[in-house]
Amino acid sequence: MRPPDGFAEFVAARGTSLLRTAHLTCGASDDAEDVLQAALERACRNWHRLRRDADPEPYVRRIIVNLAISRARRRALLRIIPTHSPPETPAPRADVELRQVLMDGLRALPPRQRAAVVLRFWEDMTEAQTAKVLGCSVGTVKSQTAKALVRLRRLLGAEVIDDVRA
Repeated sequence: MRPPDGFAEFVAARGTSLLRTAHLTCGASDDAEDVLQAALERACRNWHRLRRDADPEPYVRRIIVNLAISRARRRALLRIIPTHSPPETPAPRADVELRQVLMDGLRALPPRQRAAVVLRFWEDMTEAQTAKVLGCSVGTVKSQTAKALVRLRRLLGAEVIDDVRA
């Protein structure tokens, strides 16, 4: 089966960014790759529904977030504890510890809060854009983000969170 017009170009252009979003919302590389693959499969099947002038990225990001949240709920029901595998390419030593601390903190958040933080701060989306991707109101994004930051400050220490946001 041949992919629809424009789909392959979209994946080539935005695949890395989408994988980063999947990794941050899932918390593990293997899960992220599975979620991204499933999201791209759904997007490919429904590509004809998108308007020609519409940007497909928010649509695919929403699929990624929804799949990551569903996966986290299933794991919670099954009591499966995900393990973290190290990245293939090592990061500079100074960033490794902070990155690991942040990833551990993200994994401790509920899925919706994790998604809100990832979209707001890693993907640098506005509250309105985040609300559109999550399918909720701007107020919900604000409250989920605030709750997540309170929990991260408690888990990691306020100075770590303030350093990252700066």
